[in-house]
Amino acid sequence: NMKKSAIRELLKLTQRPEIISFAGGLPAPESFPIEQLKEISCEVLDQDGPAALQYSATEGVTELRQLLVDRYNEEGLNIELKNLVITTSSQQGLDLLAKIFINRGDKVICGLPSYLGGLSAFNSYGAEMIGIKFDEHGMRADILEEKLAKLKSEGIKPKFIYTIPDFQNPAGITMPEFRRKEIIEIARKYDILIIEDSPYREVRFEGQAQKTIFELDGNGQVILLGTFSKIFVPGFRIGWVVANEQIVDKFVTAKQTTDLCTPTLNQKIVHKYIEKGYFDINLKKIIQQYHEKRDNMLQAFRDHMPAGVEWTEPEGGLFLFLTLPEGMDAENLFQKAIENNVAFVLGKVFHCDGSGENTMRINFSFMPKEKTTEGVKRLAKAIREEMGIE
Repeated sequence: NMKKSAIRELLKLTQRPEIISFAGGLPAPESFPIEQLKEISCEVLDQDGPAALQYSATEGVTELRQLLVDRYNEEGLNIELKNLVITTSSQQGLDLLAKIFINRGDKVICGLPSYLGGLSAFNSYGAEMIGIKFDEHGMRADILEEKLAKLKSEGIKPKFIYTIPDFQNPAGITMPEFRRKEIIEIARKYDILIIEDSPYREVRFEGQAQKTIFELDGNGQVILLGTFSKIFVPGFRIGWVVANEQIVDKFVTAKQTTDLCTPTLNQKIVHKYIEKGYFDINLKKIIQQYHEKRDNMLQAFRDHMPAGVEWTEPEGGLFLFLTLPEGMDAENLFQKAIENNVAFVLGKVFHCDGSGENTMRINFSFMPKEKTTEGVKRLAKAIREEMGIE
């Protein structure tokens, strides 16, 4: 059931230097703290070289795990070391999640739209995805309950509900606390796990930070996934899973058959980087950079997009979601966009039911502001051509 990532395949088509690409979910290269990492890497190798170059425990390097536990507890969670395991990126967390819980033919609840990497991981283990439509607050609780009640009447119990509550990929929507509580209440009623995929939570530009679903639940019914890819550097490939101790133990067992352990050197560098205070300083810079880039893109949309085109205005993260007028197909538009030297990701690849033909995901974190403005002009031109207007 494995399929190549539509986004990864698309990126191969957009490598021409003349193309302005809004396709990838790439952090800005200027956000990478290269000089600090040179310093930290030398320190780690000088002070702890043999251990840093050796295998480590499958659970992860203890000092990094403890640091993450402490940071979460400062936010309001109540977890211990036994509740957290390091993974090789949050994508591995999604794969291990599917490996542990999904048998072929099992039902999984996800949003319409949902993160393609999650859908791909679940699909590869034979899951059948059931999509729940969104409103401006994320996954609609009323539709979720109707669907679960119908499934229960048919003797079917889904394995879990998959959510990305903060600056959702691809929609950019943040789920408010009241909706999070509604989802938790429904999950308890039907005794279903909730997966809280949270790669973007720290990248907030404005508005009020919401409590995690994990904290609001407090009963061990939520599995929380995190990563350093969007808030530090993606090349280190370090993520983590926070869950009930029994569930963490299953992740450790599954991880041992996959890679034994996440690279020790990477973990020790990340730990030292955070311990020295560099992480929080650089995160503030990242938030400021992406805030300015988001504002720049939104202004370009307002200035250049034709009437009938709508888009989300996220309070943080890396993406916004664009909706074309009914009846338009983004797949037809894509070729015109490439001819105009601009690229995006088709929205329908994020819809497990094949809907979303008139949608697209747009990334605002990667391109410089001046290229973003030009790219939006090119995209607007392609849309007007597809709409048959000047």
